[in-house]
Amino acid sequence: MDRVRSAFNSVIKSERYSRFTLQHEEDGERHVEVKLSDDATDDATEVGQAGGSPSFRPAPPRQSRSSLCYMALGVLLVFIIGYFIGYISHRKPRVEPAECRTGLEGEESTPVYPEQAPVDAAPAPEAQLDWKDITQLLTQKLTTETFDRTLRDFDLPRRSAGSYEDTSLANRMFEEFKKLEMEPWTDIHFVQLQMPDSNRPNRVLFGSEVFEPTGYLAYSATGKVQGKLVYGNYGRQKDLDVLQKKNVELKDCVLLLRAGNISFAEQVNNAAAKGASAVLIYPDPQEYAYIANTELYGHVHLGSGDPYTPGFPSFNHTQFPPTKSSGLPTIPAQTITTNMASTLLLNISGPEADASSGFKGGIRSRSYSLGGSKNVTVEVNNVLVNREIHNVFGVIKGFIDPDRYVVLGAQRDAWGKGYAKATVGTSILMELARAVHEMVKKDGFKPRRSLVFASWSAGEYGSVGATEWLEGYMSSIDKNVLTYINLDGAVMGRGSLIASASPLLYSLLGSTIKEVKNPLGSGAVYDMVGKSNWEANVLRPMSVDDPAYPFLAFSGIPSISFHFISPNTESYTFYGTNLDNMDHLNYQTNQRTGEMTAVAAQFAGQMALRLVHDHLLNLDVSRYTKLITKDVSLIRKRIIQLTQSGQLKGVDSNWLSRARGSFQRAASSISNAIVNTDINDQEACRILNDRIMRVEHTLLSPYVSPIDTPFRHLVLGRGSHTLASITEATDMEQLRIQLALATWNLQDCANAMVGNIWELDNEI
Repeated sequence: MDRVRSAFNSVIKSERYSRFTLQHEEDGERHVEVKLSDDATDDATEVGQAGGSPSFRPAPPRQSRSSLCYMALGVLLVFIIGYFIGYISHRKPRVEPAECRTGLEGEESTPVYPEQAPVDAAPAPEAQLDWKDITQLLTQKLTTETFDRTLRDFDLPRRSAGSYEDTSLANRMFEEFKKLEMEPWTDIHFVQLQMPDSNRPNRVLFGSEVFEPTGYLAYSATGKVQGKLVYGNYGRQKDLDVLQKKNVELKDCVLLLRAGNISFAEQVNNAAAKGASAVLIYPDPQEYAYIANTELYGHVHLGSGDPYTPGFPSFNHTQFPPTKSSGLPTIPAQTITTNMASTLLLNISGPEADASSGFKGGIRSRSYSLGGSKNVTVEVNNVLVNREIHNVFGVIKGFIDPDRYVVLGAQRDAWGKGYAKATVGTSILMELARAVHEMVKKDGFKPRRSLVFASWSAGEYGSVGATEWLEGYMSSIDKNVLTYINLDGAVMGRGSLIASASPLLYSLLGSTIKEVKNPLGSGAVYDMVGKSNWEANVLRPMSVDDPAYPFLAFSGIPSISFHFISPNTESYTFYGTNLDNMDHLNYQTNQRTGEMTAVAAQFAGQMALRLVHDHLLNLDVSRYTKLITKDVSLIRKRIIQLTQSGQLKGVDSNWLSRARGSFQRAASSISNAIVNTDINDQEACRILNDRIMRVEHTLLSPYVSPIDTPFRHLVLGRGSHTLASITEATDMEQLRIQLALATWNLQDCANAMVGNIWELDNEI
């Protein structure tokens, strides 16, 4: 403003000005009195000094009008200049964060403050990768050439749980995660594993024949028993019913069973329930087309984890009570080779099985005899050994919700080479970690949630390493883990796909099938499995020996296992043998193991990244409604039948139906909230995601012991507490109790899904 005033004065000073006052003289003449400004006085003095005293001379009229015009223009010019000067001086400067530039060594650093930005200017939005960009980056990094190299790198001759080789591989995984800046850590457990006694081999005696198989079944009961040899097909409940209808005595017999259809543990458990004294299991050439003297390995614990620390972790500082898992078998069990089984079957005698029973195998051209007349002796001398096992973890942290994470896991150990069982899964785990790390580090990918990569040990003994970790951190894991994705057995062939999963993951599985490229031609995996009814072609019930099962049924974490297979087969027959090697898997994949492994990695990676990328979790709560409605309908029919027959009194079948209705309304409220939630509202998204995460966990029954009933899931678990078991209950008092507990378990799940406690009555 000082400059404005100066400019204005300079304009004024450039023109002398006078004020005129007209006064009347006494004689009537009019005189002009002139009052000069100070500047004019000074000028007049100077003139007087030069040329005498001045006399007033009026300016000519034309000259006076010209001066007024110049004066007006000057004032206008000053006004315009002042306006622009004021506008410029009052603009808010741009604000930029201060930068510190470090001077040369020994000089003090001088902060440099960039020009300040306008306060009202919105910050430029940060560029975010869309889903198409993310999938393209993942596919570019998970190539066939990459896996050809990695599979060779992780192919080891030995990798038994707790061995030197297993520990060395654990240390290697740790170092690899460390290079990827994944802040790795190790979870160490001290577990009891069962192994053959090198001094006293297991034996099978049949007449003059003495067999000493080297294969074995971990956690078998030990001892020496004798009984009538009986052939029981697969040992399923319906197979044993066939024997009883044929009047074949099962009590104290030794059941000869062929491997397949159900797990070793279920076979032994079914046999023990019928009173058998021992079980022999062999690979029938009808399903296992390999060398007749191939040994089988496995375990018979009907559960998971260390069976001598059920329900709690096997840390070194844990005080171990004298407790055993209820899933440990009470009878000896042993595997034998096809050649050994052939000798037994050709001399078993007894009645023939009906052709319609399905008892015919690949050793004899006609149906097998059922036996029941000749004795056989089984001697199992396995011993318990203490082993230190290491689980290794690495994490890629999320940018918004780092305390919510997806876990991808694979076991490192195997009975032999374990190429398909362990090498493939470990390779996928490592390459996924590398790919996602590079996407975050170099490509600008910012996952909202975290990814945890887990390398397990002692998986062959019943997911021991994974289960001990779950038991050790149960109170926090189930509240933070969104999903577990199992990588074991991801590649068993080429041409088709099967999967077992929580119903919450069905929709995610379906969308992934449509996005991942079909390795056999154009299009997606969707074309491979059949578009018309992909769920029927792909989905399978999750078995008790699935590595993902303890996550789902024990800890209440939505879980999935998937397997690329060859058409017309749903198993890889070399599992649990020394033939699980690179050559046999290459044969199953038609020499395209690297390509199929890359596709499997893309498949797992897309599911994981979708869960950590989207604002709202891609878990479909509505998919449980149909499953629960079906189970409740069967129970209701059962109760009505028992009530009408007079066997059950005072039980209302509508109790459970009303709880089912509450669950359905709670699921609908979540679906409506998903539609109406602003995905840019982080707090609203987190609250809704927490509601979704409660579903699986609250389906675990709080009324059963993890020692006696570890798989506590109301719908997918095992035990009398499940909805499926209530339909088969024969004890009416027990049925009444289980019905009441199941009703409130389901109602409690519905309550948890609603969210705020003050909305419970209004919502459900």
